Formats: sequence, structure tokens, C-alpha cells
Amino acid sequence: MKIVFLDRNTIGFDIETAGFRDFGELEEHDSCSVSDSKKYIKDADVVIFNKTVMNEDMLKDASNVKLLCVTATGYDNVDLDYCRSRGIAVCNVRGYSTPAVVQHTFALALYVLEKISYYDNYVKSGEYCKASGFSNFDERYFELEGKTWGIVGMGNIGRGVAKVASAFGCRVIYYSASGNNCSDLYERVDFDTLLHESDILSLHCPLNEKTRGLMNIEAFKQMKKSAILVNVARGPVVDEQALYTALTQNMIAGAGLDVLSKEPMSVDNPLINIKDSKKLIITPHMAWASIEARSRCVQEIYKNIESFLAGEERNRVDI
Repeated sequence: MKIVFLDRNTIGFDIETAGFRDFGELEEHDSCSVSDSKKYIKDADVVIFNKTVMNEDMLKDASNVKLLCVTATGYDNVDLDYCRSRGIAVCNVRGYSTPAVVQHTFALALYVLEKISYYDNYVKSGEYCKASGFSNFDERYFELEGKTWGIVGMGNIGRGVAKVASAFGCRVIYYSASGNNCSDLYERVDFDTLLHESDILSLHCPLNEKTRGLMNIEAFKQMKKSAILVNVARGPVVDEQALYTALTQNMIAGAGLDVLSKEPMSVDNPLINIKDSKKLIITPHMAWASIEARSRCVQEIYKNIESFLAGEERNRVDI
């Protein structure tokens, strides 16, 4: 059996993938154009990939392909109808990054909330050495205890964030756009209530017709001026021009983002013009990418292939 791993660079070269050779020949490619991908998978039995679009155009000449393994939870880049028509199984990986994304949610929120960039620069600039007192009160911040943490999306990550927010002493409320993921442990509210009452609002929802552009200018107008937005879901859930306006016109206090509408970031993204890290921090879609999470991802792919060969339907998304 031949296994071809496209866009190998999306998992990181510090993560070992040699275990896939247990199943046969392994061929890896760092990053591939559409034409190169078509060529590489032409005689593959199993294709491992992340961002590559798997549709009829990509797969029509790959007559041996029996299994597609997505190195992610989302599989919107796969034409499931075409795969079914060909009898090609499709597997994703689930839950592997939950602890990492939960952790990064709080890293972003606290960085903005406590004005960490300002105080770090204050010390490193030498100003603290000249200070007359032992502390500094230039930038004010509030405690999480007693505040309201709002969540959009109460799946595994949303529930993980709710648990940690509760440990900080927050009141947790949530909104479910689909109504599919709910929790009796926390208060479910409508979207307007979520916007009005949240001191921290974090996004953990999938991207679909109900969530695309959910955070638009009208939404920001309803939020507290002291509120902080965190997006670790999908970039297009937030209207980035609206967020730029909200931040520059002080509609909200700040934002922490790990995802953007276009990745890598476009040079014409308005958010690139906000240089004040007290208001905005952007990380390059790495909330999911702890060493443990990426290792779990590879382990899950291994188990998916192993199960497929045993006739099992583990993590199948095409049935």
C-alpha cells in the first residue's frame, strides 16, 4: 500500500511520522501546488492532507485512492458526494487540540486584559529602573472573578473554556447558533443577551451560514466598551473591517485573534494597521499547535488508517 502525505509542513517537522510506514510505502511532500498534488497522489492508496482541496478534479485520475485522512477536524475542503460516488472513505481527527486551544484562549484574553505588552515594555525599556515606587498603575485592568464570560459554541472547546472560566470565578453564559451543542451546567442565552452582558466573549463555533460574519458592526455596537473579544474559531466568523472600526472607535476594549479570514494574513487586512498590543494581539493560527496536540493528531491518523484496514469506521465523516 502507498501512503502519500501532502502538505507535510502543516503538522511540523518536529513531529515524527515514520510510523505510517507500518502500513506500507510512505511518500511525503512539504507543500504542493494543485498540479503537483494530482501527480503525487496518482498511484496512492491513502492520502494524508490538511488544506488541499479534495474534489473530482483532484481525484479523478487517482484511481487507487481508498482513504482520505484529513489532519484536522474540519473537512469542508473535501467533496464528500464525489468521494461517496467513488467509494473513497474520509476520516478526520477529533478532540486532539482541545487542551491547547482552551489554554491559548486564556493566553490571548489575559494578554489583552492585563495590558501585558505595556508592562513588559515598561520594564525592558528601563523606565522601571527609574521609578520612585515599586509598582505602576498606568494601565488599569479588571479581575476575571465576578465578571461574565460569554461563549459562542458549546462544543468540546467551548465546554473546556467554560470550565476554566468558572475556575477563575466567572459567571459563564453561552449562545449556540445551531442549537446542537448545549450544556445544563451553564446558562444559555440569546445572542443579544450574550453581547450585552459579556465582559469577555470567546468564539468556539464552526464556520457555516449561521456564523459567517456573526460578529459584525451591529454586534460590536451592543457590546460593553470594556469587553474583550477572543476568536479561536474561524476567521470569517468576525467581520474584520467591523472589528477594526470597533477597536479604533473604542466600541470594545480589545481583541485577541488566532484566526483570520485569509491565512497567511493579507497585507490589506485592516487589522494589520493596529499596532497597539494593548488593544489587539494576533497569533498565526497556532492555538491548536502544542507539541502534544500535533503528536496526538498524528497518532489519531495512524489509528484511523489502522481501523480502516481492519474494516472499522473510526472517525469516518463520509457515512
